[in-house]
Amino acid sequence: MKLLTVLLAVLVAALQYPLWLGKGSWLKVSDLDQQLTQQRASTASLKARNDALDAEVRDLKEGLAAVEERARLELGMIKRDEMFYQVVTPTPPGQR
Repeated sequence: MKLLTVLLAVLVAALQYPLWLGKGSWLKVSDLDQQLTQQRASTASLKARNDALDAEVRDLKEGLAAVEERARLELGMIKRDEMFYQVVTPTPPGQR
């Protein structure tokens, strides 16, 4: 009877091994689920960035207002017959 009990215990342990430590074990499934969650978050942030870039490209292709705004802000360009005023705020001595 003891031999049968030991044999059944070994059989149960052998059947439980793949479930806990094998190729498709609970630990690996949990790890893959965590990786999937991280990948989905990364994909969502990249999709938001791509959508913003797509909107900017469409705006630049369709309208001149976006091109003019970029030229003014990034290149310092002004229109013909416009006056450019630069306001310089004085800095206190010792903060230069």
